Amino acid sequence: MLKYIKLGLGACLLIASISIFAQFKQDPVLFERQTLSVNGQILTVDYAKTAEQRARGLMHRKSMCEDCGMLFNFQRSRAVGMWMKNTLIPLDVAFMRANGEIVNIEPMQPHDLTTTHSKGAVLYAWEMNQGWFAKNKILVGDKVKIGQ
Repeated sequence: MLKYIKLGLGACLLIASISIFAQFKQDPVLFERQTLSVNGQILTVDYAKTAEQRARGLMHRKSMCEDCGMLFNFQRSRAVGMWMKNTLIPLDVAFMRANGEIVNIEPMQPHDLTTTHSKGAVLYAWEMNQGWFAKNKILVGDKVKIGQ
């Protein structure tokens, strides 16, 4: 009887481990959150600051809440490009200098492998649902405060 209980417990642990691994395999990249302030609005978005997080971005998400988005930190200012491989929702991207100034805002379409480029050296890219920047009157030249 004792052997049966140990085997049962071991089987339960194995099943639980497989379940946790399957969940991890589906979305292995976890994101911190970052606060953004612009034109009197305060938002909290996912924050991609590692190479793995930046590579994952918003891939495979079927939808995103109205005021949800993602901030990408490239760790050093440079010209950057973004694409939409495995991204299912239309997005706009705002490229920003280290001081938070938006240098360009560009639309991006689902699954489009065309690279969308920053106009010059930037430290950040901020993705939101397509049309969000226009709807909220966020324009090139506006400054975004990152963090508290």
